[in-house]
Amino acid sequence: MHFTIFKTPIINTIMRWISALILRLLGWRVDRTAADVQKCVLIAAPHTSNWDFPIALMLCFVLRLDVYWMGKSSLFPPFFGAIMRWLGGIPVDRSQSGNLVEGTIAAFNQNEKIIVIVPPEGTRGKVTRWKTGFYYIAHGAGVPLGLAYVDFKEKIGGVGKLFYPCGNIEEDMILIRQFYAGFTGKNPQQFDGEQIQVNSPKKSDTKTD
Repeated sequence: MHFTIFKTPIINTIMRWISALILRLLGWRVDRTAADVQKCVLIAAPHTSNWDFPIALMLCFVLRLDVYWMGKSSLFPPFFGAIMRWLGGIPVDRSQSGNLVEGTIAAFNQNEKIIVIVPPEGTRGKVTRWKTGFYYIAHGAGVPLGLAYVDFKEKIGGVGKLFYPCGNIEEDMILIRQFYAGFTGKNPQQFDGEQIQVNSPKKSDTKTD
């Protein structure tokens, strides 16, 4: 995996101090319940505004998480794309979902320590059906799912729960819906955790060998 700001010792330390200060000044609290993890797929939700990214980034610094995150390829233009990669970004070609799942599983198998953030909503607009890549990456790699969140109503965010997917996505989505039901995004009308459904996976989405 490529070199990121989270692997840059001095800058990482400075950013952790700055992030902790800014979050405190803004009134945010940090949930450290399940943050002691070195290898997992992190779900990031709710995703309803551009403010989610800086808040989530600061939370990662404070929690000392060495993360990579997936974003649409349009976020990685020349020059600016290099900065986004340094911040942990991995450009995603949405037309190649099957290859993405397989490639990410391979990355987990090749690294002892790796955390990848996958926004299952895929967009900050209103979404009721999540993409399933996050689930099949975690299950195929044999790593836990970390349920991460930013709750703008209560001003708290972090990693609240870890669990290993059983392979039955409908069964595991019951637990996921229960977890996210109480959280509020920056634009609350665009997220309802109790109504989350998942897209019927394509054959390529579930291929893990």
